[in-house]
Amino acid sequence: MTLEDLLQRITRLHKEHTGTVVIGVVGPPGAGKTTLVEQLIKRLNTEEEAPARQRYAHVPMDGYHLADVELTRLDRLDRKGAPNTFDALGYAALLQRLREPRNAVVYAPGFERTIEQPIAGAVPVYPSATTILTEGNYLLLDEPGWREVQEQCTEIWYCEQDDELRIERLIARHVRFGKTPAAAADWVDQVDEPNGRLIRTTRDRADLVIMLEEVATV
Repeated sequence: MTLEDLLQRITRLHKEHTGTVVIGVVGPPGAGKTTLVEQLIKRLNTEEEAPARQRYAHVPMDGYHLADVELTRLDRLDRKGAPNTFDALGYAALLQRLREPRNAVVYAPGFERTIEQPIAGAVPVYPSATTILTEGNYLLLDEPGWREVQEQCTEIWYCEQDDELRIERLIARHVRFGKTPAAAADWVDQVDEPNGRLIRTTRDRADLVIMLEEVATV
């Protein structure tokens, strides 16, 4: 499955549906989900188009991280990134809103890695955007909240990446945003990888499995 294959599939889904299409992209931490979606959006939206006229939008799940102050209250800060550290129902409600006819900008939250916090109103989604690409870890999880997310998706794709490369990238990302190499490796081992094992159990529920080694730009 190459990048061109994925672009053709998105274009076909866009043409086959009269309303807004929502394509979910899922995979374990560090698999390359965000990079893949960014590459697809860059190819789908021509550079000449003003943002308010673009038909394709990227809406990440990470904006629905609970803030650290709430994770501290819930005693979940040491498990940040686990399924119960996100507002899954809020995420599902946003996707539902984006699927409805829109005549104004909808603002989605983003996530700022330099401070490791969600940022309200950081992602503008214009009425022209009739195909939404959304990526995150738990889109296929068979649990309350996440099932509601699945109901809003036209298709969900699962990304696979070589585990050694994925873990190497994951540790490097944690270091880039402030952890020591030892702390980064420990976080990956104690938090990211248990989450990754859970995510891998959802693979068979995907509409499409993408081997990212075959997608040259990721």
